[in-house]
This record gives sequence, C-alpha cells and structure tokens, in this order.
Amino acid sequence: MTTTATRFDGRLLTPGDAGYDTARTVWNAMVDRRPRMIVRAAGVPDVVAAVRLARELDLEIGVRCGGHNVAGFAVPDGGLMIDLTLMGGVRIDPVRRRARVQGGALLGALDRASQAYGLATTAGNVSHTGVGGLTLGGGMGWLARQYGLACDNVVSYTMVTAEGDVVTASRSENPDLFWGLRGGGGNFGVVTEFEFQLHRVGTRTLVAEFDFRAEDAVPVIEGWRDLNAVAPRQATFTADVGSGPAGPIATLGFVWVGDPDEGRRLLPAMRALGRPVASRVTTPSYLELQRRDDSIGGHAYRRYSKAHYLRSFPTAAIEAFLLRGAADLSASQDLPGVGLQAHGGAIADVPEADAAFGHRGTMFEFGAGCRWSDPAEDDARMGAARAAGASLEPYASGVYVNSLTADELADGQPGVRRAYPAAKLARLTAVKTAYDPANVFHLNQNILPAS
Repeated sequence: MTTTATRFDGRLLTPGDAGYDTARTVWNAMVDRRPRMIVRAAGVPDVVAAVRLARELDLEIGVRCGGHNVAGFAVPDGGLMIDLTLMGGVRIDPVRRRARVQGGALLGALDRASQAYGLATTAGNVSHTGVGGLTLGGGMGWLARQYGLACDNVVSYTMVTAEGDVVTASRSENPDLFWGLRGGGGNFGVVTEFEFQLHRVGTRTLVAEFDFRAEDAVPVIEGWRDLNAVAPRQATFTADVGSGPAGPIATLGFVWVGDPDEGRRLLPAMRALGRPVASRVTTPSYLELQRRDDSIGGHAYRRYSKAHYLRSFPTAAIEAFLLRGAADLSASQDLPGVGLQAHGGAIADVPEADAAFGHRGTMFEFGAGCRWSDPAEDDARMGAARAAGASLEPYASGVYVNSLTADELADGQPGVRRAYPAAKLARLTAVKTAYDPANVFHLNQNILPAS
C-alpha cells in the first residue's frame, strides 16, 4: 500500500479503515487516541519507511509492541503509529541456546518456542506482554534471580534510528547504544530484533501461597522478609494484599522455577511463619506459570498503578503495605491491590555501570494497581492507587522505568530522575544526543537530548 511516495509491504490504516480501531486499542482502556495513520509493518523496510514518512509529515511517532504500557505511549493522537505486531516471529537455535525475536513478538511466543527445547530466558509474568517494551525497560520475571533481567540476557539488538538507518548494537558493535538499550527504554529508535541468550531451565515449577488475615500479618511478613534474604535463587518471593469477603487478606509465598521437590524444601520454613487461613501448593508447567497472571477481560478495563523499588522493608513499611493507603484495615473494598516481588540474586550480580538499568540493590519491587470499567470511577480509583503508592514512598529508593505513569513524566519528568541515578541519566543523555538529537522518539519515558 502507498501513501505519497511511500510503499509498505504491510498495511497502512487510516481512520475509517477496517482494522483501524482494533490496531489503536491497547491494554489500558483509558487510552482512546486516534492516530492519523497506523503502519502495520511487515518487516524492517516498512519500519524504515514509516520513520521517514513521519519525519517528512512532521508527525509524532508511537511504537506498538504488546501495547501494555499503562500510559499508552504507543498511540499518538494525530500522529503515526508503527505497529510491530505483524513482526512476531521467534527463531530458536537450541545448540547455541539463542533466540532471535522480532520486535513485535509477545512473551508467550518466546516462551513457547524456547520451551520446546526445555529452554527459557527471563520474560515477564504475563504472556501477552510485548517482548520489546518489557526488555527495553529492564524486564523482571520469574527467572531473573537465577539469570538476570531480560535486558541482561540480550546478546544484540537490531534498531532503526531516527534517520532511518539500520544499526546493530552489541558489546563489540556500537557498545554505547548497547549500554543504553539495556534499560533505557524506547528512546533511541525502533528495535526490530532482539537476540537473547537462553538457559536450560526444564519445564517444571512450584508455586506456594499462604493466606493470612491482614490484622495478623505483620510478624508473618517480617519472617517472610527474613527468609527471602537467604532463599535460593530459584525462589522468587511474592506478597500480595487484597480485599476478601471477611476483610483484607495478605498472601505470602514464592515461585520456584526448577525441580519442584527441591522447592518443597522451603515449605517447612514458610509454614513455620504462622497459621494461614488457607494455603495452596501447585506444580504448574513453566508455560502454565507464565500464563497464570494473564489478565481476564483483555483490553476492556481501565487501569492505573503506582510503583516503587524498596532496598529494605522495615516494620513501618509492612504496616503501610497492609493498609494500602487507608486509615485502618476496615476500609472499603475499593482499595487497590498491592504486591511485592523479590529482586536480588543474579540481578544484583551485574555491576551498576554495566547497563542503563539501575537500582540493582533493590530488595523488593512494590506495585499498587487497580482496574475498573466505569469512567465515572476514574478519579476515585486513581486516587486510591496514588494514596497506596504515597504510603510506601518514604521507604522507596527508586522506580522501575516501565512502571512510570503519565503524571510522573510531566512537569520536569520527576519519574525519569527516580528511575535513573544522576550519573546514568547523564550517560543516557549522551547516547540520546548521539542517536536521536531531535528527540523524534519522545513518546516514551523520555530522556531529553542535550540542548
């Protein structure tokens, strides 16, 4: 299809075309923007042509992989969306243990292709997330404590620059760009292929969950926190607080990737923490584990969240975690769900200077999130999530760049400064200035080029 003098092997969609509304619909139903055109790229030449066309027409560029970013950066109102979802291929080399993954692939595609050989790499917790967005921001997952973040497992990137050039970044080729792409987000160009290192992980896992009444949970969480500090790397400790029929419930446990019998050795220590009101120990396959948090209702929900990194988790923080921003535990059931996921292990093994991703000394990542359907509830729901986030802010040491919301990226971009320590932000600014001095790619957690 053509527009002006541009020809695409994929599809060019404009308002009113069949498929246009589907293509502009992303995971957060609060995002309802209308691009002037959507290029559904069939390959790298389409991406090059789309970037050049957008610059010719002076249109903002949004890039869609999985469309999971809560701020909806992929959808530029009146701009040009580069939709990579047709570029979803995954190729596995089981001998070299490498995966070549196109920029529009979803995590589930990578998992399925890799698990056919008993292999995997760190890849999020939700199978319909895009590989690209997750990896460019860092990429936490159930294998991270064993093998590092998703970005730590990238061997090379293929990227289309703001000038429409195609470049490769690795430790030996354009190493400055390689450094920046490992946690610096979509600031430098459109990544059309990732090459990942894979690991022999087998196909078996174990998930342990223990439910406690929130009013009884402070000493239990203290013990769970201390147990996490000495847990094997195969275990990723998790905690959640949500509303139950009889009051708030705190669910504590861990996810183990590997031989379930080895994971069961942790169960006596978990059970010694207290008497739960319910417990569950299951042994899903790795593919089942990777799908267990897939959202029901797909793209129908409105969503909002707040997040922090925590280097420690003192008793006062535990109490705030249980309250979820409320004054007491008897508050309404309309509070957001809150959760913790353990870091450490191989994540912390990587030297801080090795990649743009920062805060490798994190103990837990905290998140407060909610989803709803009625737009009339927007203010109340977002206010509740903000209150829950604010209650943990005194204990925070930074934030995961992929968790930043639009309001944290306005007014001087305080969120970007929370995501990157000053020295890293300065180096990221230098990479941005070298590869995108006009800030063509700014619909993201934007790093400004030097003026």
